[in-house]
Amino acid sequence: MIRMMAGTAVTAGLVYLLACLALFLMQRSFIFYPQPRRHGAPDSVVAMKVDGAVLQLSARPLPGPDAMLYFGGNAEDVSGSMPTLAQAFPKHALYLMHYRGYGGSTGKPSEAAVIADALAMFDQLHAQHPNITLVGRSLGSGVAVHLASVRPVVRMVLVTPYDSLVGLAAHQFPMFPVRFLLTDKFESWRYAPLVTVPTTIIMASHDTLIPRSSSELLLTRFKPGIVTRSVVIPDSGHNTLSDRPAYIDALLAGAPQAR
Repeated sequence: MIRMMAGTAVTAGLVYLLACLALFLMQRSFIFYPQPRRHGAPDSVVAMKVDGAVLQLSARPLPGPDAMLYFGGNAEDVSGSMPTLAQAFPKHALYLMHYRGYGGSTGKPSEAAVIADALAMFDQLHAQHPNITLVGRSLGSGVAVHLASVRPVVRMVLVTPYDSLVGLAAHQFPMFPVRFLLTDKFESWRYAPLVTVPTTIIMASHDTLIPRSSSELLLTRFKPGIVTRSVVIPDSGHNTLSDRPAYIDALLAGAPQAR
């Protein structure tokens, strides 16, 4: 009986260790879901060379100092967000980044690669557009917060943001030591205190992917006065809030007046 129990415990332990190993090896397949580009004419795409890859940007180039850079969700074809963003930022040049592996961009996505690409994208565009606003949605909110902490942006809008990807994973997989397994952590809490520009946070009333508690926790990480507006879109979920008229209103409130 004792041998049987010991054998069962060993078997259970091995199964658990194998599950941890599988989660570690497959983690990026849970974080990134590359999507093809489905919207926009061929001339609405700009190619940008970065270290180790060529990124595709869905773009609406306009002359002038004002531009908006958009970083989307982990399973988002950002070209589909162009009409909404064009309505909210009518006088801004718009650049929506397709992460590595998404929308024709080359390379494979990772936190380090996406952050490096965002920095390179900003640096290349800032020479043409000194007044850059960032919009980051879901996964892209972590990219935007990191970028705003180290580059001179003028404003930031975060849509369904999170405090950290580690926190979300721990909530979703409470039986695993995800804090030690995750390599792509997207710790927005670490960079939020360094942000110095006016920031708008937009949340869904019924978000089952990123709990409101995570967004609200992130809100507390910013210095007092940085988050100038916090909006909850009523009767909306994580993927449906952009369908609500209130979403456009919230974006418009977060969009600086064109100079």
